[in-house]
Amino acid sequence: MSTVPEGATPGFLVWRLSMKWRVAVDRAVAPLGLTHAQYSLVASLYGMQRSGLRPSQRHLADHTGLEALYVSKLARTLEAAGLVERARDPRDPRAIQLALTEQGREVTRRAITVVHGLLEQLLEPLGGLDSARAREFGRDLTTLLDTPLDHTSEHEKEQP
Repeated sequence: MSTVPEGATPGFLVWRLSMKWRVAVDRAVAPLGLTHAQYSLVASLYGMQRSGLRPSQRHLADHTGLEALYVSKLARTLEAAGLVERARDPRDPRAIQLALTEQGREVTRRAITVVHGLLEQLLEPLGGLDSARAREFGRDLTTLLDTPLDHTSEHEKEQP
């Protein structure tokens, strides 16, 4: 029996799925000393570094969808833990570049393995991670993420 109320809206379902995922990742990466938000940052940084990039905090904020101020706070915490290095960008002294330390790369590799296992569990009802249905689900999610939203409410639009 589903724990989702009958007639739940797609917005409610997206919220519930995102909360389920966040809680599961938080619990899974906690033994590695990470939170879900920290994992999002280090895993993204890991992928970017493997592509030869040393992103700025702003670039990483844009990539993850996290607020720039929050990325800065997370980066300082991860730096204090010895997982991330922060340095001024030689091309833009206002920008801070981020890089994983060797310890950060090791923790991130382990965390990625754990989270990948969670993703396999999540997508099993759709036929597994490599199924056509899971790929279609990924495309649908990408479409939704790429759809701009007007943050102005109808009430605000009516105001003179």
